[in-house]
Amino acid sequence: MNSIRVRLLRWLIGPILLINIAGAALAYVLAWTPAQLAFDQGLGDAASALLARLKPGPGRPLLDLPEQAEQVLRTDATDAIYFVVRDGGGRLVAGDADFPALAGAAAAPAYDGVMRAEPVRIGTLTARVGPHTVQIGVAKTLRKRLQVRAAIVRALLLLEGMFTLALVGLIWLSVTNGLKPLWRLRADLNARAGDELAPIEAGQVPYELAPVVTAFNGLLGKVRAGARAQQDFLADVAHQLRTPLAGLALQLEWLSARHANDPESVHSIRLMLLAGERMIRQTKQLLALARAEPAHFEKARLGQLDLAALVQESIQYFVEEAGKKGIDIGFDLEPTMVAGERFLLRDLVDNLVDNAVRYTPPGGTVTVRVRAEGGAGLLRVEDSGPGIAPHRRVLVFNRYVRLDEKSSGSGLGLAIVRDIALAHGAEIALGDHAGGAGLVVTVRFPRA
Repeated sequence: MNSIRVRLLRWLIGPILLINIAGAALAYVLAWTPAQLAFDQGLGDAASALLARLKPGPGRPLLDLPEQAEQVLRTDATDAIYFVVRDGGGRLVAGDADFPALAGAAAAPAYDGVMRAEPVRIGTLTARVGPHTVQIGVAKTLRKRLQVRAAIVRALLLLEGMFTLALVGLIWLSVTNGLKPLWRLRADLNARAGDELAPIEAGQVPYELAPVVTAFNGLLGKVRAGARAQQDFLADVAHQLRTPLAGLALQLEWLSARHANDPESVHSIRLMLLAGERMIRQTKQLLALARAEPAHFEKARLGQLDLAALVQESIQYFVEEAGKKGIDIGFDLEPTMVAGERFLLRDLVDNLVDNAVRYTPPGGTVTVRVRAEGGAGLLRVEDSGPGIAPHRRVLVFNRYVRLDEKSSGSGLGLAIVRDIALAHGAEIALGDHAGGAGLVVTVRFPRA
């Protein structure tokens, strides 16, 4: 997966590491070169001290160096020190006879060599002592130099390591902090419901993300427009079908009365009436579903209304439907003010009570209660029907889910109730009837 974080870290940490390596190399050169020059200067000073002890003699110069002075010259706690004095012909005047041959005058004042199978640094000095030309060489092993160089390298590695870790940590924190707007945007999108198509606030994102948010808002607008067109089409179709279906039902009832003496015709017409009623109900549910879609519901449409009065408007219809099955339906209504949209709440009440009457067997009971409790408005519909198993109570709120194959409904009733409740900020709970059989549906509306 292509990661912006990885790309930023790669492009920031990589150059920083290269710069640190280059800086460490430069620091090493700047630290080691003066130390090397200081060591070489020590060799030159020792050669100059020997030169000061040389005097002209018969045939060749003489070195006036007492034994104690020679011991002082050779004394070093770490390195071994060697020296030699030769005349112009290369003959030994004083010092170590096995001292390697000295480089010519054109060579560097100090150079590397080997003395007694050990690497040494050799400093040379060519001068005249009276009529004689002499070459002085002083050699010193590299033990102390290597110790100093190792100390420099250790200090640089520790220092550069600390700097590198500090810079990497700073870069990591900077990249993390810089990517926080992306994470907040992702969290905001993940927190949205699947039907929430409101645009993202462009003023709350950094300048660099503004084009992305603008493009995304444009996409959301297109999706919102498409969904609205789909819902409008569904609502228009459902609305247009209501009138001809109602007319068809009237014609079938008239036809049934005309052929009351023909049992076969009456049976066929009754089946057509049942199919027509089912189609009318499904059409009404589709219309209610189109109105109740939470993504297209505007909170500004909510107004103060009495939930009990809303239920009273449909009492006659509920009583007639219950009477067809011999169901005892009762109402316990208390004035309860809620914030809601009248048509949607009518659809919610109609679907809940219609489901209760539909699934309650003949001779059963249905009770509709409305009351205020704890500052919230409660609508409770109780029935003595078969109820809903606890493990299926979540599924029944999905569209086109029916309890069993024998159910005559379309599986939209509770889905419509759910959408209307969501649009009003209400909560739905399914429970068991106090008598043991049946279902209790409770809708809790927030404080008005």
